[in-house]
Amino acid sequence: MEPLNRIFISIGPITIYWYAIFMISGAFLGYLLVAKQAEKEDINDDTILDLLLIAFPIAILSARTYYVLFEWSDYSTNFWDVFKIWEGGLAIHGGLIGAIITGYFFSKKRNIPFFKLADLVAPGILVGQIVGRWGNFMNQEAFGGIVPRTFLESLNLPNFIINQMYIDGAYHHPTFLYESLWNSLILIILLLVRNKKHFQGQLFFMYLMGYSIGRFFIEGLRTDSLMLTSTIRMAQFISVILIILSTVAMIGLARKEKKSTLLE
Repeated sequence: MEPLNRIFISIGPITIYWYAIFMISGAFLGYLLVAKQAEKEDINDDTILDLLLIAFPIAILSARTYYVLFEWSDYSTNFWDVFKIWEGGLAIHGGLIGAIITGYFFSKKRNIPFFKLADLVAPGILVGQIVGRWGNFMNQEAFGGIVPRTFLESLNLPNFIINQMYIDGAYHHPTFLYESLWNSLILIILLLVRNKKHFQGQLFFMYLMGYSIGRFFIEGLRTDSLMLTSTIRMAQFISVILIILSTVAMIGLARKEKKSTLLE
């Protein structure tokens, strides 16, 4: 059973992989969503484009750096493999760290409240993650443990997904799909909340909390996790921290907003 071709197009020495297509497409679609909302909040869409052009490459770099650091034993003897990002190996948590830091300094430079900017771009980040996970699908990575084909068929998945989940002689949980669908649900929730009155920072922390809850459980199904210790998966550890911090932050911001309203 042959997997889907990882190559989107190859012209002479130039090869473009589906992994890159999905990553770039996700970023672009996320930008369109954010730019449309930015107009309603009196933020120039050029500002959002500038942020994308700065934050996206930094997020890719930090996502790769994060992954390589945890897998250094594999890269220390094959240093040039560090640069082969088309083969996968981008850690979302690493990308988030780079994107958040970049967004913070960008907001200071453009004199935009950080949480206003964070709320604005949170749905766009989710779009990037939803689409980007299909790059993992094409690379046959970010999959879960072994399952029978009948299990995948019971999910009413199309054959092209079922067949692509046949890896190393067995079928596997399509955890890339679980996460993509979960993030789609969180995106819908954010868009519903966005259209109602909310305090600055609420959407951003709802994103972090919602994504982290799903990631914690889905990560438990995966077989390629980055490990903090021999028994603790790094993504699950980070997810718990983000859930706690997001909860505390939302409570604090809500109280601050309520107090500010009472003083008016």
